[in-house]
Amino acid sequence: MKIVIAGGSGFLGRPLAAALAVDGHEVVTLSRGGGPARGQTRSRAVTWNPDGNSGPWASELDGAGAVVNLAGESIAGKRWSDTQKQRILDSRVAATRSLVAASQAAKHPPPVFVSGSAVGYYGPRGDEKISEDTPPGSDFLANVCVQWEAEAKRAPSAATRLVCLRTGLVLERDGGALPQMLPPFRFGVGGPVGSGRQYWPWIHRADWIGLVQWAIRTPTVSGAINLTAPNPVTNAEFAKALGRAMHRPAFMPAPAFALKLMLGEMAEGLLLSGQRAVPERPEQLGFTFRYSRVDDALAALFP
Repeated sequence: MKIVIAGGSGFLGRPLAAALAVDGHEVVTLSRGGGPARGQTRSRAVTWNPDGNSGPWASELDGAGAVVNLAGESIAGKRWSDTQKQRILDSRVAATRSLVAASQAAKHPPPVFVSGSAVGYYGPRGDEKISEDTPPGSDFLANVCVQWEAEAKRAPSAATRLVCLRTGLVLERDGGALPQMLPPFRFGVGGPVGSGRQYWPWIHRADWIGLVQWAIRTPTVSGAINLTAPNPVTNAEFAKALGRAMHRPAFMPAPAFALKLMLGEMAEGLLLSGQRAVPERPEQLGFTFRYSRVDDALAALFP
């Protein structure tokens, strides 16, 4: 089938596009720059402007087998000023609104609309076990996810089902949060962040890609799903597992006050709080994880 990916050039979109192309699908990446997709013979890029409206690019959704929406400003790219927080929100809402408009206008709309979200939807939850039925939180990231998903909820119809991807901490060495964690461990001064008691709902990128592929091809999957491994760990447990994988100590904590001085509000939202989120719905529907334990996932990344 033809699969359209918005945000297909990033840390998650690029390998997803490659995996779908390997499976034999035609992949169209919506890009602000356009041009050919690098190194992918079954992929091409189409220029778009995700401003909340449709455009000439919208014809790509007509007859497509699926659309995957991963577009949006980086959460951790810059300090969270009021302006940056608005950019984070607006980029997600506008891109989703554009895609929904194109899907609704298509003569043959895509059978499945897969839209990004995050476990930040639930807000800080301590050690409470979180499933897809848990209500949203009220902090900045939760409000972003609620509005993001609300826009996506305009997509479903008799012809189109919606899947919202509530993604956790995605692990891979070439991007995401993991590379930023490595320098202290390499120098032997790695360790937990803040108290270390906050849960980090992680997932290996291979399983993240597998879940998206599974959601596209499985008609019984709809609504929100948690893209997290079945065994979330505390930050302290994660630090110990990373130290073991890298054969480095993991005893030197990063004080919460120092992180707040460096990162401001972002420190609390991304590092010092978390969610004990589990993929209840994927497991109920039969998805099998390749990496269900953090030691196995990190051992695969640091052989």
